[in-house]
Amino acid sequence: MSAARLEATLILRPDGSVTPGTRAIAIETPVAIEVDGLGYAVMMMTPQDLEAFATGFMLTERLADTAADILDIDAYHAEAGWIVRIALADRCRGRIHDRVRHRTSDTSCGLCGIASLEQLARPVARRPDRPTVSPAAIFAALVAVRDHQQLNRETGAVHAAAACAADGAILALCEDVGRHNALDKLIGRGMPGAFTLVTSRISFEMVDKALVAGTPLLVGISAPTSLGIDHARAHGLTLVALARSDAMLVLSDPWSLFAQ
Repeated sequence: MSAARLEATLILRPDGSVTPGTRAIAIETPVAIEVDGLGYAVMMMTPQDLEAFATGFMLTERLADTAADILDIDAYHAEAGWIVRIALADRCRGRIHDRVRHRTSDTSCGLCGIASLEQLARPVARRPDRPTVSPAAIFAALVAVRDHQQLNRETGAVHAAAACAADGAILALCEDVGRHNALDKLIGRGMPGAFTLVTSRISFEMVDKALVAGTPLLVGISAPTSLGIDHARAHGLTLVALARSDAMLVLSDPWSLFAQ
């Protein structure tokens, strides 16, 4: 499976111009990890080098001590994603039972802790409303957000999620070392505003959280992933990514707000 795909985009610029373009988008897909017949985790990842990933994952999860403890790795493509089945040596097999019981508390994104591909299909209650936002407001928010990122100014190590008014003013902002956590904090505060701006990439998880919160427009300073784009389009979320002071890309525009 390819690690990237080309997507048609609309390029918005501060002068009000809208031009078509294309962009290479990283592939994101769910990969279910099964260890000795037990569902252990679903990782959202690029489907390359899955055997190398499985080996490294078993070692860093302390389920195996050396690569020799991994007897077999079988990766295959299923309808909903990939499944990687791993067989461990007898001396390591008791570890998986204890870890499965505690696995859901080990992750921050809320999706990587699930155990099977079937659990990934979680319902979205409603489609987002039509955004009432102009490109000028998004560009204004990109400038305004910097003054609100106090922790990042001090550390240079955290992400931010901001609720923005229709004119681009920052109404609320939360920071965290985890991009998912920053958005969850903002949602927990009620996430008011006309659109949401995140200073991170837009993955499936970020789109899913925005849909649950009901934001009409999600803007990301970094790039989106393929599954993030697909999830936004499937549920009517307007999506803008790679937002910079000189240009930004429209990846999902269900209301034709930015049509030429």
